[in-house]
Order: sequence, then structure tokens, then C-alpha cells
Amino acid sequence: MTMPETDVTRAAARAEAGEVLLLDVREDDEWAAGHAPQAVHAPMSRLTLGDVPADRPVVAVCRSGNRSGQATAALVAAGRDVVNMAGGMKDWAATGLPVVREDGSPGQVL
Repeated sequence: MTMPETDVTRAAARAEAGEVLLLDVREDDEWAAGHAPQAVHAPMSRLTLGDVPADRPVVAVCRSGNRSGQATAALVAAGRDVVNMAGGMKDWAATGLPVVREDGSPGQVL
């Protein structure tokens, strides 16, 4: 099975338009340091099927695309509509897209 993937630019545009849910599967310290403004946090170490909506497309994201790729494979196998964001938050930040902390202040990718 080929892993469904999308690039950062397309993921950001679809999230901004409300077409997809950005699901950040990084751990708590990574999330706290900075994340995509539209993202929802569900750490991979505690991720359950209940964290992933069955009624809308999801883009999984992590630092580089590796962990989110693993999460994507498991969630697709469980019947969810999920794609992996290739390049992860490293590419997101490198593209100049916003990275924020919980309070909305500028963040960074760990």
C-alpha cells in the first residue's frame, strides 16, 4: 500500500479553507514550543481512533513526516480518511508558514 501524502503548501491551504483537520501527533513539549495555528493536538504516544474524526478528511503532521506517516498508515488501515504531510513542521516553518504557541505568540519547531 502506498502512503497517502500531501505537501505542506496544499495542507496549509486546505486547513485554512476548513477542508481538513490538521492533526499534530508530536509530543507535548514539541506542541508547546510551536505548532500550526489550525492544528489539533493528539500525541502519537496516546493517539486513539476516537481522536480522529470519521466525518472529515485529516492531515497528520509531526516534525519531519515520519511519526505522522506511521499514524497515517494505522489510521488508514482503520478506515479513516487521513493523509501524511510530507516534510512535517520542519518544512512548514521553512516555507514561512506561521508557527505559534498556545497563547498565539510566535513559536518554533523542535
